[in-house]
Amino acid sequence: MSIARTNARKAAVQALYQWQMTGQNLSEIERQFFEEERLKDAQKSYFTELFHGVPKNLEAIDQALSEFVDRPVDMIDPVERAILRIGVYELLHRLDMPYRVVLNESINLAKYFGADGSHKYINGILDKIAQQKRAVEAKSKVKGER
Repeated sequence: MSIARTNARKAAVQALYQWQMTGQNLSEIERQFFEEERLKDAQKSYFTELFHGVPKNLEAIDQALSEFVDRPVDMIDPVERAILRIGVYELLHRLDMPYRVVLNESINLAKYFGADGSHKYINGILDKIAQQKRAVEAKSKVKGER
């Protein structure tokens, strides 16, 4: 896994958090991130894909989340919500990325940004979504590990 892509995810969490909290224009937030050189060590194209892909697909992402979370999506801690939304986006739209990579990256984001123990919450939800949305991949991994 590339450090540049991991850093793109970290920046996307921050940008999505800002968007969720302020409702600011996506292009304005993105411009700030580029101008302030907050993407210096990040894969800029992946940051842009995540940052624009999550809002563009928000209805489908939040629908997938709502099946497995214990409260309305809007009531989830905003940092955890941003991480979950990125994870679901990757599970639904980046089929080239193994689901275990998505889960691992999301867990690491939660450990980096989230409250104590939030990585367990993130892992539990994304794992259930992966079992549903990537059932064939998930089942083949389990069989291969015997």
